[in-house]
Amino acid sequence: MAHETPLWEVFIRPRNGLSHKHVGSLHAADEVLALQAARDVYTRRGEGVSIWVVPSKAITASDPDRAAEDFEPTADKIYRHPTFYEIPDEVGHM
Repeated sequence: MAHETPLWEVFIRPRNGLSHKHVGSLHAADEVLALQAARDVYTRRGEGVSIWVVPSKAITASDPDRAAEDFEPTADKIYRHPTFYEIPDEVGHM
């Protein structure tokens, strides 16, 4: 079996106070090279202040074929939606 270079998922935080967002994937031999490649590919125009690289094999995802089973139960829990709360004007937008 041929050796494959590991696949990494790249997350960038555009500026302090915001969440990291998935921006893409890349192949690299290790985490140091993955960080360098992510910086070179995804932050060429100063788009970020922080980079995360995660081995793709470390991510567990939900099965799209089970979306109804996984996500529909939340639809009947309307109390979880913020429509029942009034936010005071002095709080601003959240």
